[in-house]
Amino acid sequence: MLINSKEAELAAVISAAQAICAAARTAPKACGIDHLDTVILTAADKDALVAEMRRLGEEAGAEARGKTILRDAGNVDAAQAVVLVGAKYETRHLGRVCGLCGFAEGCAACEKAGAICAFTAMDLGIALGSAVALAADLRIDNRMMFTIGKAAASLGLLAEHKMIVGIPLSVSGKSPFFDRK
Repeated sequence: MLINSKEAELAAVISAAQAICAAARTAPKACGIDHLDTVILTAADKDALVAEMRRLGEEAGAEARGKTILRDAGNVDAAQAVVLVGAKYETRHLGRVCGLCGFAEGCAACEKAGAICAFTAMDLGIALGSAVALAADLRIDNRMMFTIGKAAASLGLLAEHKMIVGIPLSVSGKSPFFDRK
């Protein structure tokens, strides 16, 4: 059997994406409560994400945000896969013990206001750090992008998750995610 480099590189990206999802899952979580999920997008699913990013970028117009989304859409288009990591807006029910969210009254006030539990953001950040560290260890080019998360949320991917960050993955002669215009 002969496996050409393009096939081997795609297989490496998919294998890495699966391991990255595991790294996000096993990352430490506040209070031992896990509100995170991951998905992998390739082929047509990734193309739909790129199309939504371009739509959002065009909608935002010439302002910096629109340009950023359009630039990132080009980066995702060049990637072989995207890992989405999403977090649900759920509190840890610590009552008045915590208050990191800014509500001294506790978790009930945070929930009532529709605010974000500070632990949700921390858990997502730790999981993302674990995920991209593994990608780097595997020599898979990657970059965290909030713009991917915005498009993923718009498409209803990871529907219960309000905070989503995307990690495009690529194996090529030059990383498409750095030295960007």
